Amino acid sequence: MTANKPGDPLTLNRLYGRSSGHKLRQAQQELIDKLLPQVSVPAEGEVTASTLFGEERPLHFEIGFGSGEHLADRADMLPNHGFIGAEPFLNGVATALGHVRDKHLANVRIWRGDALEVLRRVPDGALSFIYLLHPDPWPKARHAKRRMANDGPVDLFAAKLRPGGELRLATDDPTYLNWALMVMQRHTRQFDWLAERPKDFLEPSGGWIETRYGAKSRREGRRPYYLRYRRV
Repeated sequence: MTANKPGDPLTLNRLYGRSSGHKLRQAQQELIDKLLPQVSVPAEGEVTASTLFGEERPLHFEIGFGSGEHLADRADMLPNHGFIGAEPFLNGVATALGHVRDKHLANVRIWRGDALEVLRRVPDGALSFIYLLHPDPWPKARHAKRRMANDGPVDLFAAKLRPGGELRLATDDPTYLNWALMVMQRHTRQFDWLAERPKDFLEPSGGWIETRYGAKSRREGRRPYYLRYRRV
């Protein structure tokens, strides 16, 4: 992660936990060694649909894609759109690369590391969707500043989304839900909450694909919540 800049509200000490887990299998390591360099977001320069895919197209950005099933399914559903996924966890990146290979996805680019580092390099108003699905809840009060749903990142989301673009947030953690609702309430000049009735945030909607984590939380008796916000 890049060094903090004094007074920069968007740069936090840590927005994610560990970056690797169990040792990769040989096939996964080959994906990291061979496929990842082909589909990586460049380390420097402006990040646009043209620089990534050679043409203008609607651009999606997923923050912390986990194992990449949502990223891959959305990219498969919308082959004429471009998708950027950022994930610091090496094992998740390897699994996502397997999806990219198996589904022959030419419209996905991956960044292993801090999502905000790449997001800052996206031109303002360039994104159609931002996905923040089941982020680390950082449940302890003293860690609340590490949550991605905070004023600094939300301001950045607003800057990078086009008018009418959509921010999608999912969580099964009640504390994180209440926190996110509180933070987003402070940004009503930037975002409209697309919920008119309880069903609108208790069930996926709008072509929303359930993540593996979301399905797991349902099986284990936890309720996922689905928040959709439209850029004003």
